[in-house]
Amino acid sequence: MLFDSTAVGAAKLDNRVGVAPMTRVSATADGRATGEMAQYYAKFAMGGFSFVVTEGTYTDDAYSKGYLNQPGLVTTEHVRAWRTVVDAVHDAGGVIFAQLMHCGAQNQGIPSDRDQETIAPSAVQPDAEKKEEYGGDGRYPTSKRATTADLAIAKNGFVAAARNAHRAGFDGIELHGANGYFLNEFLSTSMNRRNDEYGGDPQARVQYPMEVVSAVSGAVPGEFVVGIRISQSMVTDYGYVWPEGEDAAAVFFDRLSSAGADYIHTTERDATTSTFGEDGPSLAEAAKIYSVPDTMVIANGGLGTPAVARESLGDAADLVTLGRWALANPDWPHRVATGADLAEFDRRSRLKPEASISEDELSLDVPSTEE
Repeated sequence: MLFDSTAVGAAKLDNRVGVAPMTRVSATADGRATGEMAQYYAKFAMGGFSFVVTEGTYTDDAYSKGYLNQPGLVTTEHVRAWRTVVDAVHDAGGVIFAQLMHCGAQNQGIPSDRDQETIAPSAVQPDAEKKEEYGGDGRYPTSKRATTADLAIAKNGFVAAARNAHRAGFDGIELHGANGYFLNEFLSTSMNRRNDEYGGDPQARVQYPMEVVSAVSGAVPGEFVVGIRISQSMVTDYGYVWPEGEDAAAVFFDRLSSAGADYIHTTERDATTSTFGEDGPSLAEAAKIYSVPDTMVIANGGLGTPAVARESLGDAADLVTLGRWALANPDWPHRVATGADLAEFDRRSRLKPEASISEDELSLDVPSTEE
């Protein structure tokens, strides 16, 4: 199934393998995508990946930006810069989705000596250190509890950024509802301690993300793809799980897909293992079970070897995405199709000391880490 063609909404895919969103902190200081980013994303399409999901792109000028040198989709200049990236991917035969991200409490780009506010569902300080490779320094601050006005600004930012993505020529957008960022924080009982309509049981915790999906879906043309990425774990708490387990997953996936998500993109460390008990489904399988019919499911996490990627397709997922394995093998689909060897990922050579795009990543001729 890896090389079967399919479609997500109106986006036709040559195969079922895509590139996962990965933070690369390589935009300009004011959030414009660069020519190097156009080369970086286009090479994956040249290497046989049928679709690419961009790095998290900020959606408003209030609280959403999470990294220094993070791209945005807020201004006319942002749209113009992204159009160059989109054209490069399309010219290489690929489909490209913009990941729209609000950082919430997990803001990596605020130095420890700078007093800048963040917002989250509740006034909670993440129990973790920021990551140096993404421009972080020191501990995360305690976020301000998002007010009704803050929630409206954030939702309107997602809507405006989705419209800007359509103007830039993207094939669709992916809302970042994973890894502990703003939308994901509403699903978490550790980050969401609200006692209003957005806090409490799973039905209430999913309400705000569901409203964002619905608003975005209603604001863009019908053929424009709207997806959402979901995880249990967070950057600041890799071990976090929903306390209601599969019952929470049933509510979350049903409500988000019913609100207008064309696809659910699940991510976990190992997408093929049971997530909910020893004999329970994986996160991707749960999305397949509980989403409304015709919702595509994308699995991500530990799927870099062909046998494991194939295992996740079918009952568990319709598509797979690769992160680290794509960095090590930007032509992974071509290599697998021809039986060529795959290079191992070396984090030190790709994401250290910072996660910006390096010069040798701008073409398919990426040396194997074994050489």
